Amino acid sequence: MRTTTIGDVKVLLPDLEPDDLDTTTDLAGGLTEAFVEGAGWLGAHLEDARIRSSLITGVDLSESTWEAGSLDGCEITRTDFSGATLTGITIERCAITGSRFTGTRLTDVRLKDVLFDGCCFDYATFQRVTAAGSVAFTDCTLTNGAWSSCRLPRIALRSCDLAGLELDSCHLDGTDLRGNRLKGLKTPLDNLRGVTLGEDQLPDLTQLTVAALGLTVRND
Repeated sequence: MRTTTIGDVKVLLPDLEPDDLDTTTDLAGGLTEAFVEGAGWLGAHLEDARIRSSLITGVDLSESTWEAGSLDGCEITRTDFSGATLTGITIERCAITGSRFTGTRLTDVRLKDVLFDGCCFDYATFQRVTAAGSVAFTDCTLTNGAWSSCRLPRIALRSCDLAGLELDSCHLDGTDLRGNRLKGLKTPLDNLRGVTLGEDQLPDLTQLTVAALGLTVRND
């Protein structure tokens, strides 16, 4: 295992070697200590599938459906989850890099020790997604997404594009939002209660406050 620190968040991650894994493209029932490269699983239906200690790269999981099950101790790179529906799964000790979640729907998903790095979540929806441990998003695109009833305290979002992201009834207390532009974020101010910001973000926060309170600002 290895660790990485994003702001004040330390994430425990797997450290996998392809030579130690069994090469496969067969997803049937799940994977354990597998190396998967370039598999085409578009539209796959997974139910209670468990993927453990596996390295997955360049795989097409777009339009797939995954109900229950888990991802545990995995490294996932350049994988396409566009239009997928993930419901009731647990993601733990995983590094997910350069992957696409455009329009993906995540519902009742539990995250613990997960790093999303350079991933695209445009138009993705998070509903009742919870962080049970360290979670970080770095250099991710979260534009035009919607997060509803999520409990994501003390996570880190650094250098992410939040334009058009809608927050509704979310708990983000202690979350590190430094390094992001808040302009274009769509949220009631209560969703930002207890977050950590940088001094350079205060002008954007002021604009959010003006919009949220319906204030009229005049120069005269």
